[in-house]
Amino acid sequence: MKLSRLGLIIFIGIALLTTSGCGIINRIRAKNEINEAARAYKANKYAEAEQHARRALELDPDQRNAPIFIARTVHAQYRPGIDKQENIDIAVKAIEAYKFVLQKDPASEEAFLAVYALLGAIKKDDEQRQWIEAHAKNAQVPAEKRAGAYALLASKDWQCVFNITELNKQTQGTKIIWVKPKKEEDYNKAQQCLKTGMVEVEQAISLDANSELGWTYKTNLVREQAKIAEMDGKADEKEKLNKQAEEYQKRTNELTEASKKKKEAEEAQKKLEEGQP
Repeated sequence: MKLSRLGLIIFIGIALLTTSGCGIINRIRAKNEINEAARAYKANKYAEAEQHARRALELDPDQRNAPIFIARTVHAQYRPGIDKQENIDIAVKAIEAYKFVLQKDPASEEAFLAVYALLGAIKKDDEQRQWIEAHAKNAQVPAEKRAGAYALLASKDWQCVFNITELNKQTQGTKIIWVKPKKEEDYNKAQQCLKTGMVEVEQAISLDANSELGWTYKTNLVREQAKIAEMDGKADEKEKLNKQAEEYQKRTNELTEASKKKKEAEEAQKKLEEGQP
């Protein structure tokens, strides 16, 4: 049976309305699933919350909150410090969920830091470093957040140097001195970590001149430089580096104070908006 032109138009219109209606209904259902996920999460029923969040994403693939809800609910099921394989598998599952979040929102600081923390928790140090490096070099990530990633890398290299210098610290009466490690490989490792760390921290500050974390680790790394200068018997260089560190510390303190005041102002504004005294 052939449809008249008018009948065809009516048929297509009904089909479009039906399709649109299904989409609206699914979005409403997805929103309800998210609300149920939030309730279950607050009640510490994380597996149930995960099911609701996944159902929300199935109903509405464009649901903005579903991916981060899924990641959070899986993450909440992980138990730090327990090395059983099923627990490690949960961490890996959470990592993949957060990576999915980052596919949709490369600037998500929560997702980036969660993957960083989880990789450290399951002792995947090399993969953790690669993760930070990839975030730092990702042009889709805002400069300020890339600066934070470079500062994180610098913090790891600072820790590398500090671990070595701390083992080679001695006391002479009330004075602390640093001596060259007996193993040449330890000395070379400290030098390499120091060199890499300084490059990373300069990258951080070049991306964000007000990076509090960047200036913190620039200060710390220069202090380690001073210790190594002392190991090499370079007293003048040590003094010069310590003076630099003092200047960098002043800059760090200024940024810390500014950050504190900004946070206090934001909290005061929030209370004002909520009508709190």
